[in-house]
Amino acid sequence: MSLDHLDRPADAPATAPPAAAAAAPAPRRRPPLGLLLAWAVVAVIVLWALVPGVFTAHNPLVGIPAEKLQAPSLAHWLGTDALGRDLLSRIIHGSVHSLSGAFLAVSVGLVGGCAIGVIAGSAGGLVDDILMRVVDVLLAIPGLLLSLSIIILLGFGTTNAAIAVGIGSVAAFARLSRSEVVRVRRTDYIEAAFGSGGRYATVLLRHVLPNSLNAVIGYAALQFGVAIIAISTLGFLGYGAPPPTPEWGLLISEGRNYVATSWWLTTFPGLIVVAVVLAANRISSSLGRKTS
Repeated sequence: MSLDHLDRPADAPATAPPAAAAAAPAPRRRPPLGLLLAWAVVAVIVLWALVPGVFTAHNPLVGIPAEKLQAPSLAHWLGTDALGRDLLSRIIHGSVHSLSGAFLAVSVGLVGGCAIGVIAGSAGGLVDDILMRVVDVLLAIPGLLLSLSIIILLGFGTTNAAIAVGIGSVAAFARLSRSEVVRVRRTDYIEAAFGSGGRYATVLLRHVLPNSLNAVIGYAALQFGVAIIAISTLGFLGYGAPPPTPEWGLLISEGRNYVATSWWLTTFPGLIVVAVVLAANRISSSLGRKTS
């Protein structure tokens, strides 16, 4: 009979868990399928904008009149328009206009809004009140009406439409960045930075600003999809890129007169816009969870 139990203290457990089992690493979570599909959609659209010639050999501006308004086929996967131009080629070549416009719009809103929000949140007092009242006025104006007013002043075109959309989003970026700056300023490590002799500008740039941009980055991804919709809307109304530029909103506008007979002219460009916007929203929600 074993006498090991006589040497063990009375309060010791009967068996101890192996050290290897206690230190077993947690299994890595795989990214959701929806997030992978969203990144795949964005990657394809970006490749369309960068190297469109790899995906299509048709000229997006020159068509064959004898092949006008042809339904989707092996020769033209998404059909042709009223001038015989390949629709898939026009969608692919138009991605550079829609993506660059959306990127410019988000950049304008991000830089302008963060500048206003950081100044208001860090300065406080009268400066904060004045800047936030200006932001409230901008938020009270409908985004489309504000964009149209700015386009009338700047002129038509994809670049001007993107700037107009970006100016319309400055207020939302400003409110979000200001709230984040105010939250970060009240933390202990910011007070410790000031207490250790840190200068105002140094603490603001080195500590407050980097820790305030997490939520803003996630919102910028969401705003990218909103900017694509806004620029496409302006193009549909005739305030964006002029014909024959293959911009997505303009493609939908050109095909609306043929909805009853040539449904593909509006359906496929619209589906591309929907897919890109949904992908941007999914990526934005993922970034929001990581930064929260």
